[in-house]
Amino acid sequence: MTLPPAASVHQSPVTFYNRWQAVNDWLARHQPLWRPIPFMEPAPAWTRDYPELVGWLEALDDHACEYLEENLAELSQNVARFVPDLAGYPDLIAVPALSTTEESRAAALAEVAAVDMPGRKREQAGAFSASVRPLTGPVLDWCCGKGHLARTLVGQGAPSVLGFEWNPELVADGNRLAQHYQDPVTLRHQDVMAETLAWPGKVHGVALHACGDLHRQLIRRGSAEQTSRLSFSPCCYHLTDHENYRLMSDQASQHTGAVTLDRNGLRLAVQETVTAPARVREQTRQISIWRLGFDALQRHLRSVDSYLPVPSHPGRLNAGDFRTFCAWAADKKRLELPENLDWQHWLAEGERRFQQVRRHELLRHLFRRPLELWLVFDYAVFLEEQGYRVRLGAFCERSLTPRNLLLDAVRVSD
Repeated sequence: MTLPPAASVHQSPVTFYNRWQAVNDWLARHQPLWRPIPFMEPAPAWTRDYPELVGWLEALDDHACEYLEENLAELSQNVARFVPDLAGYPDLIAVPALSTTEESRAAALAEVAAVDMPGRKREQAGAFSASVRPLTGPVLDWCCGKGHLARTLVGQGAPSVLGFEWNPELVADGNRLAQHYQDPVTLRHQDVMAETLAWPGKVHGVALHACGDLHRQLIRRGSAEQTSRLSFSPCCYHLTDHENYRLMSDQASQHTGAVTLDRNGLRLAVQETVTAPARVREQTRQISIWRLGFDALQRHLRSVDSYLPVPSHPGRLNAGDFRTFCAWAADKKRLELPENLDWQHWLAEGERRFQQVRRHELLRHLFRRPLELWLVFDYAVFLEEQGYRVRLGAFCERSLTPRNLLLDAVRVSD
């Protein structure tokens, strides 16, 4: 089996391990800039080391923040005036495009057949399918949901698709859709993490946005079964049973300067989201201000300048006010609130901190894609160690989904 034609790391002397090492060493050098979480640390050490950078960030207005959040390469060039080593950011994160917009649109399910399928998901499945053509044999759709990707792949030449899905309701709905449209798709209720899972015969394993340990299980199990081809777009790297991330490849694991990541570091890799509706953005902004206002208040009341984690709040509080939120949070942390509190003062402090956090987070956002590539390059090296030839690139624009990386691996012997 041969890979579809597309740009490949193997067309140059640069290997996936070279790129992993370059990203790793870059991340290691700049740990003081991305490890501190601005929401938890009002004044991380880097604010003292780079006072001019702090001044530039905090002088940005909201419009500039929104623009730079969407244009990180331009942000990196601005920040490089204060941290020169960040000037190479665009080259560090560059990956080839695996399909064109026209190819992706042509590969998507027709809207009339995309029943129960959100428009964005329909476009993502089309882009993924266009990027893994040609499809020459049976496909295994890992964590398949209702089989939307499976039905799209059939339309692009897959002779048949078997889907594994944990949720039995999704399995039933997906099989109903496949039968209605007479697609050669069969979904099966299956825990993909089960040791007793019976691996199908010769299949092409695929996964679109399987989360964390689920896509890592596909990599390990699929390669152990010597599956002829594995094509997947990873997502939600932080969803793992391990407190600290474990590199998969031998070469990366043996690198003496390998960065260590806990769940907070893994979460940073997936913090980027496609713009939410205005109502959701405003609600998120309000709750963030309340949480930061309460954080400032609790530091004052406890005389302890440290972050106090507060659990997720019940939805009913969204329609309330700052004082009600603080009463709920204080009760959760067994903190007594004085009667004479100046609530407007602490709400204003929350607003001030929100503006500061948003601007400090801009700097941290530069490290999201490098962290994701650190993970995905390691996957690529692991697959090469298992006997695969690997192709890596973006299967769609980030405006469609920020999780747009796709690894396409074919066993060299096949």
